[in-house]
Amino acid sequence: MPPWLLFSILLALPYAALMLVYLYGWRKTPVWKTPAEWQPQTTVTVLIPARNEATEITDCLDSILSGSYPSHLLEIIVPDDFSEDGTAEVVENYARLYTGTASLHVLRLSSVLPAAASERANKKHAIELGVSRAQGDIIVTTDADCMVGKNWLRTIVSRLNAPDEPLLLTGPVAFHREQNLLQRFQSLDFLGLMGITGAGIQLGFQRMGNGANLAYYRHAFQAVNGYEGNRDTASGDDMFLIQKLAARFPGRIVFLKNTEAVVRTEAKPDWRSFVQQRLRWGTKNAGLPEWPVRLSLLAVFLFCWSIWINLGLMSLFDESKNVLQTLVFQLFIKTVFDWLLLREMCRFFGRTDLLRWFVPAFVLHTLYIPLVGTGSLFYKKYEWKGRAGQR
Repeated sequence: MPPWLLFSILLALPYAALMLVYLYGWRKTPVWKTPAEWQPQTTVTVLIPARNEATEITDCLDSILSGSYPSHLLEIIVPDDFSEDGTAEVVENYARLYTGTASLHVLRLSSVLPAAASERANKKHAIELGVSRAQGDIIVTTDADCMVGKNWLRTIVSRLNAPDEPLLLTGPVAFHREQNLLQRFQSLDFLGLMGITGAGIQLGFQRMGNGANLAYYRHAFQAVNGYEGNRDTASGDDMFLIQKLAARFPGRIVFLKNTEAVVRTEAKPDWRSFVQQRLRWGTKNAGLPEWPVRLSLLAVFLFCWSIWINLGLMSLFDESKNVLQTLVFQLFIKTVFDWLLLREMCRFFGRTDLLRWFVPAFVLHTLYIPLVGTGSLFYKKYEWKGRAGQR
């Protein structure tokens, strides 16, 4: 057998092993249940960094303030990142009409950063500013286009108050209100990512997370000097912080496996916005300090590329029968192990309806990984929220 085909087969084996490890790690991750006798006493600051979210942010605020966490222990800060659509004014009007006991206010980055900063991504600066002004002992971050459940904060704080004393937790994020195939693909892909996230943290070999559902003690953030060392990277406010804290405080990072802790948002509606989002996410990969994360990404990237290369070789290579057999083996491996992980995740999060879209999502995933992964290596510019970003 030609060396390339042997290499293709060998790429399939670590992929299968990786998916099995993730499935095992997810199943081993304990489901957190808030103790019946637990009563909230810890002050919490929810940070919602926002840019041009005037049409979304009031729904986000409504979902947080209608939750079960005591409002007298709750503070919400919205650091506004040079919004051009009146987001800050919308929040200020909301705060004036709000009659509860939670504290709610806006911090305008335009008051502390030079005007030139309006041309760059400032999310890390926004979070650092919010933490510096926060009164809560626990910082919880989410995004302005997200919705949370009634017991979201209660579940988060009870886990951080647990006897094993975690310093940071990352919670599940899921898409909802899908309208088309692309959005359903993103929902399946993200549920798989939640399984990978939980498994990696539980097994201790990789730590990932999402800033739309992240919580940590304020003193822990200050102990690692926030985002010092990676403030200029456009993305990664979640991953860099998680990995810095994991290095400084081993064993103090947890994944919150509980459906009441899910944060929901809407997937990108079209290919252009989806690709721009994933290119932006790709800006952080090379700078991540944990090599297992980068190695896992590389293994999946090479495996998916090998599938498409072998598909192309079918009509060009003399040994087309061997190529076909190799391709069938690769597709079998990816189909079986993707299905096992995604079925597990869909069942846990109550989204088995998405499994009807597994086949087209499988094709899109196999195509998206090599193309967007390659694009993130060579395409240095992207657009996000009206800004042109560059790596």
